[in-house]
Amino acid sequence: MEPQNLTGISEFLFLSLSEDPERQPLLFGLFLSMYLITVTGNLLLILAVTSDSHLHIPMYFFLFNLSLADIRFISTTVPKMLVNIQAQSKSITYEGCLIQMTFLYLFGCLDSLLLTVMAYDRFVAICHPVHYTVIMNPRLFGLLILVSFFLSLLNSQVHISMVSQLTFYTDVEIPHFFCDPPQFFNLACSDSSTYVILVYCIGAIFGAVPVSGILLCYTQLVSSILRVSSSVGKYKVFPICGSHLSVVCLFYGTGLGVYLSSAISSSPKKGSVSSVMYTVVTPMVNPFICSLRNRDIKRARWRLLSMTA
Repeated sequence: MEPQNLTGISEFLFLSLSEDPERQPLLFGLFLSMYLITVTGNLLLILAVTSDSHLHIPMYFFLFNLSLADIRFISTTVPKMLVNIQAQSKSITYEGCLIQMTFLYLFGCLDSLLLTVMAYDRFVAICHPVHYTVIMNPRLFGLLILVSFFLSLLNSQVHISMVSQLTFYTDVEIPHFFCDPPQFFNLACSDSSTYVILVYCIGAIFGAVPVSGILLCYTQLVSSILRVSSSVGKYKVFPICGSHLSVVCLFYGTGLGVYLSSAISSSPKKGSVSSVMYTVVTPMVNPFICSLRNRDIKRARWRLLSMTA
């Protein structure tokens, strides 16, 4: 096989989650259901926030943007997989793969940064309630959203620029159901050691820094909560922090678990199946976790559904 530059390759081939033809309709129905649940759940949360004037505060607008990012994040992978299952095809074009990688890293990183910003918002709301409206003013709120978006865009463009420098053999099968840059470095026939080091450095910046920020905010939060003498006051804080912490643990736990398991396990199929957790399951359950113990969201959602009915 002759190596070709990436620009000379017309398409890539995905590794299917199951080679059994009888399971294809089951996979199609399962992922279609999960996709529709994700979109519906996040859209209901978005409509609830926009339709209720009581929810027009930074905490819920951050949640609004998180739901938008989740819809776009899952839409980068699942629709293409559904089309491939229906058409009994495994291929994706070169342009489609680059576009998929761009949006995957853009909205995945945006999720991470929004969770960090939301942790800071909760820190200010609980530790500095008197000055909350002054600190979390519309100007700072808009700035945080813009900075998160442009940093995510920078992250995705850096990954795309590195992938575009790689060379491959003519027939390339990606051991995933989506285009994942780390897999491309493993499949490249050219020396990719420099790019792998860069990927780990970028991952440390865009992964460790947000996690450190969240841990720092919650360290201060726990310290403030422990100083609250009233048990009623402590109980009111738990729904605000509990849902966010659950989403954080799910997002980072599944992502870290997938990459650690892929590093330990040599089976590409196991890595492909486990990656379903953070690409599909996490965006699906996020809106339900966020509104599970939040009375304001529940009230706005029921009001919206009753108006629709």
